[in-house]
Amino acid sequence: MGAESRWSKWRQSEGANGLLMVSPTAIYAILMLAAPLGTIFLYSFLTDGYLEIIRQFTVANYVEAWTNELYRSVMIRSLGVAMTVTFVTVILAFPVAYFVSFHVEASKKSLWLFLITIPFWTSYLIRVFLWKVILGYNGVVNSGLIGLGIIDQPLDFILYNVNSVVITLAHAYAPFAILPIFVALEKIDRSLLEAGQDLGETKFRTFLRVTLPLAMPGVIASVLIVFIPTIGDYVTPQLVGGPEGRMVANLIQLQYLKLDNYPLGSAIAVSAMAIVTLVSLAFIGLNRRYLKGPK
Repeated sequence: MGAESRWSKWRQSEGANGLLMVSPTAIYAILMLAAPLGTIFLYSFLTDGYLEIIRQFTVANYVEAWTNELYRSVMIRSLGVAMTVTFVTVILAFPVAYFVSFHVEASKKSLWLFLITIPFWTSYLIRVFLWKVILGYNGVVNSGLIGLGIIDQPLDFILYNVNSVVITLAHAYAPFAILPIFVALEKIDRSLLEAGQDLGETKFRTFLRVTLPLAMPGVIASVLIVFIPTIGDYVTPQLVGGPEGRMVANLIQLQYLKLDNYPLGSAIAVSAMAIVTLVSLAFIGLNRRYLKGPK
């Protein structure tokens, strides 16, 4: 069989048809995602000059990103904020998803999901500004507490710091955490829960040994969906974070647009992406061990 005949046979195969179907998406992903990321990675190894980029290979940008106390502290803060937001959001989202899945009538579940998505009716920027109004020095929280006589002076630790960033991000990403967990809970066969209780397990033990392990794929999805974007969020730290709440995205913006240092900004961006990748893989690995259970 000649090369032309093999080529003609391959073109008619199922694999070729599948490749033809995914190729537009693959090309789009390469052009819109891989190419910019590759450019940033390349820039991170170049040398910064005065209002220009010198094409000279160097690792000094990464040395600066990891040894400079300011940059290192901002990256650590970003990681801590993202992990805190993820923990708070998922912990609060699970009971909501559990209630909708197990305690709401099937005919009303769509209404509850509709209500959960209501925050998306307004833009993300408006929601951040609303939290700025709520947490402000003369905002809703302080005015309410003063009106009730609980405090005499407005609280100044709930805005323009890490606390306000965590609160705002946790609210903004709550629906992203609720929906994956809800989908995972909906897929659980209810007869498995009944079987666990028939064997003498309490409802709490059944939840720990049956419901929670089966819902872990949804929990993993929620963790990744919340953690990955929050560590690189720019708008919320900029508007409600203040100097104490600035995160790595604000640092990258400073390097790119204010200091015109593209190589160092790219090195910080690549470092942040590496941290996100390592933390995500570590969590997935721990989760797989959890699902396998003890040997």
